[in-house]
Amino acid sequence: MWGGAAVAPEDRLDAAQTRAVLGRTLRMARPYARTGAAAFACVLATTACSLAGPVLVRHGIDAGIRVRDAGALNAAVAGYVLVTLAAYASGRLQHLYLNRTGEGFLRDLRLRVFRRLQAQSLAYYDRNKAGVLVSRMTADVESMGELIQWGLLQFVASGILLVGSFAVAVTLSWQLTLVVLLVFPVLVAASVKFQRDSNVAYLRVRERVGQNLSTLQEGITAVRVIQAYAQEAAQVARFRRTNRALFDAHVGSIRVSTWYFGLVELAGVLATALIVGLGGWLVHRGDVSIGTVVAFVLLVASLFEPVQQLSQLYNSVQSAAAALRKLFAILDAEPEIDEAPGAIDLPARGALEVRGATFAYAGGPPALIDVSITVADGERVALVGPTGAGKSTLAKLMARLYDPGEGVVTFGGVDLRHATLGSLRERIVVVPQEGFLFDGSIRDNVRIARAEATDAEVAEAFARIGALEHFEDLPDGLDTQVHERGSRLSAGERQLVALARAALVDPAVLVLDEATSNLDPGTEAEVERALERLMNGRSVVVVAHRLSTVRRADRIAVVHGAHLAEVGTHDELLARGGRYAALSTSVGTP
Repeated sequence: MWGGAAVAPEDRLDAAQTRAVLGRTLRMARPYARTGAAAFACVLATTACSLAGPVLVRHGIDAGIRVRDAGALNAAVAGYVLVTLAAYASGRLQHLYLNRTGEGFLRDLRLRVFRRLQAQSLAYYDRNKAGVLVSRMTADVESMGELIQWGLLQFVASGILLVGSFAVAVTLSWQLTLVVLLVFPVLVAASVKFQRDSNVAYLRVRERVGQNLSTLQEGITAVRVIQAYAQEAAQVARFRRTNRALFDAHVGSIRVSTWYFGLVELAGVLATALIVGLGGWLVHRGDVSIGTVVAFVLLVASLFEPVQQLSQLYNSVQSAAAALRKLFAILDAEPEIDEAPGAIDLPARGALEVRGATFAYAGGPPALIDVSITVADGERVALVGPTGAGKSTLAKLMARLYDPGEGVVTFGGVDLRHATLGSLRERIVVVPQEGFLFDGSIRDNVRIARAEATDAEVAEAFARIGALEHFEDLPDGLDTQVHERGSRLSAGERQLVALARAALVDPAVLVLDEATSNLDPGTEAEVERALERLMNGRSVVVVAHRLSTVRRADRIAVVHGAHLAEVGTHDELLARGGRYAALSTSVGTP
C-alpha cells in the first residue's frame, strides 16, 4: 500500500479533532485492553530485538573476529540467533493479538451502529440516504479497520523504532550519527512531500474510479435503451474516455510513489556509502571499531524505514479518524421516536384521535396544518386527496412513525408519545403498499411480527385471512424459501404474507397504505378477500387511491393542501359537491 487511504478535504481533521476521535476510540476499546496491551508488549519486544541485532553483530566482530576470540564470537552468534527467533515469535504474537483486538472492536462497533440505525425514526432516513448509511457500515469500517488492526500500533512502533535507533546510534558513535543526520533531513522533507502528493493523487484515482464505475453501471443498466437507439458506439467512446482518465490517474499515482521510494533507496545507499567511507577513516584513526561501522550499516534501515512508514501511515490515520467521526455521528444521533421515561401500555381498545396536528418534514414546508380527526373504535376511515396533499403523512402520524411538531395523537385517551413502544406496535400495525420480505422461509417472514410465535400460531394467522390453503399447496408449504426481497413469490403472495404478519399481531388499529394498488387483476381479488377478513372487527385507517376501497369506509377524510378539507360518508361528500366530488368525477378514483 502506498500513501495510505486518501482523505477528502472536507473530511480532514485538525489535530484536536483527531485526538478527540482517537481518544474516544481508545475508551470504546477498553474491553480489549488486555489483548491490546499484549500486542503493544510484543511491539516493544520486536523493536528491542531489531535494535539488539546490530549491537550483537558489533560485539561479534570486535570481540570475536578481530581478536580471534571463539567464545565471544559464538556468544554473539547464539545471541543473534536468539533475538532473531524472539523477534519472529513476538512478531507473530503481535499479529495475532492485533487482529483479535481489532476484529473484536470492529464487531462491537458494527453491532452498536446497526442497533442505533434500527432505533432511528423514519425522519432520520428522510435526512440520510440508505446508500450513505451502508457506506458507513462498509467503506468507513473497512477504512478504519486498517487503522485499528495494524496502522495505529504500527504508527507507534515506527516512532519507537525511530527513537530507539537514534539512541543506539548515538551510544555506538556520535560521529557516525552525525553522518546519518546529513542525509536524514532530505528523507524527512521527501516524506512530507510524498504524504501531500500521494493524498492528492489518490483522491484523483478515487474520483476517476467513481466516474468509471458510474459509466459502466449506466452502460449495463440502460443497455436496452442504448441498443434501441443504436448508441453502442457512443457509449463505448464515453467509457473509453473515463477509462483513460482512470489510467492516467493511476499512472500519476505511480509516479508519486516511484520517485519517493526511489529517493528512499538512494538516501539509504548514500548514507551507507558515507558511513563506510567516513567510518573507514575513523577506524584508521582509532576513533571507532570495525564492528561499529558494520552495526551502523545495519542500523540505517532501522532509521530510514520508520520515516517511510510514518509518511505512509499518516493518511491512513487521517482517513480512519474521519471514518470514525462519521460512525460516531450515527452513534450520537438520538432516536426521535423513543420511549419516554415512565411510559405506560396502551389500552386494548379505544378511539384513535388526532388533535391540532401540524407537521413538516426536515427542511420542507408544512405537510399538515392543524389537522384534527377521530377514528372511533371499530370504525373504518379512508384518507383521500391528490398526490402530496398529506394523507400518507397523516396515516404515519396515527401510527407514530413520526411525531407531530404541534398537537397530539392519542389512542384510548393516552398520548402515543407516553406509550410503551411494545404496546404501540401491538395496538397499531401498518401494512405498507408493498410487503417487504426477507431472505428466508415464509414462516420466518411472518414471525417478523412476533418472533416467539409458534408454528401453529403462524398457520392460524394465514387461516384468519383465508390464505393458509394457498401457501400449504406450495411444494414446501410455509417452509418455502422466498429468496431475497421475496423474489420467488408473486406480488400478491408477498402482500398476503404481509397481511398474515398483521393478523399474527391481531392489532386494534390497522393502517393501510392501499395494500392492493400494485397488484395484478389475477391476485388482487384474493388479496382483497384477505384484507376484508383482516379488517373485520378492528379500526382501520386506509390511505385510499381507488373508489372501491373508499366506498367500503364508514367515513372519508379529504386531505388537501396540508389541511383536512372534508369529512363524511361517500354519499354525503358527493352531495356536498366539494373536493371529494371533484376527485371522484375527475378520473373515477379519488
